[in-house]
Amino acid sequence: MAVYKRNYRAYAGPVNPARWRWLVITRHALDEVFSSRVTTLLFVLCLTPALMQALIIYLVNNEAVATLVGLRGPGPSIGPRFFFITLQIQGWLALFLTAWIGPAMISPDLTNGALPLYLSRPIARAEYVAGKLLVLLIILSAVTWLPCLLLFALQAGLSKAPWLGPNLFLASGMFAGAWLWIALLALLALALSAWVRWRIVATGLVVAIIFIPSGFGAVISAVLRTKWGFLLNVPVLLSRIWGDLLRVDIGRPISELPVSAAWLVLLAVSGVSLMLLSKRVKACQVVRG
Repeated sequence: MAVYKRNYRAYAGPVNPARWRWLVITRHALDEVFSSRVTTLLFVLCLTPALMQALIIYLVNNEAVATLVGLRGPGPSIGPRFFFITLQIQGWLALFLTAWIGPAMISPDLTNGALPLYLSRPIARAEYVAGKLLVLLIILSAVTWLPCLLLFALQAGLSKAPWLGPNLFLASGMFAGAWLWIALLALLALALSAWVRWRIVATGLVVAIIFIPSGFGAVISAVLRTKWGFLLNVPVLLSRIWGDLLRVDIGRPISELPVSAAWLVLLAVSGVSLMLLSKRVKACQVVRG
């Protein structure tokens, strides 16, 4: 049909309440993220270790099935260290998933000049950032604390001995520790997406910012024989915090690092990322003289 034969009219369908309109950004961003088969494959792979852990929990708590499949002797202990390792595995898988998804969140809007169109609607800067941020929060939650808590519930349901009450701190510890990591990854990825327009470069930077300072921190700790070099080592800081939350002894010299210092460093990185993101995400203003 030719363009001049089309009859255009205003949209007459249902309208979202003003305070929830920013969720439209989240909905369309989620559709865009999972339109890629690579993203779907990575998401499924991130859940595979949790399925293996669930199988281990089932076999440990079911002697008949363990004997049937040929497993003999006592299985692994399902306790703090088991869930500590599970949280570590899911946490680091979340890092690589973020490195793939995060750089495509804001960069296309800035490159194609779409951000002023967003902000010209009844959507504030904070709501735009919240809409993009919620995408990462949902996806990373699905591969971190959610499978960890499902494994916790599975163990609590299958255990013959009273297990839930004495180990309830594991659930709260995994939830808090995972959210700290999710917040850091999400804010860092969005900040890099806003400042670096090349996706492949931003993807590399997400991983590099986590691991490259770790090498400098290890050198400082070894040369100066001090524990404070670990403050540049994000994996060590996470292990220190997660070990404290789950009551797992991670050994010296990492255990000598104050937990409060580890929290402060990671929160500071998140704060700096949020500041850089806020500085970059803004509408263009045209002043006519």
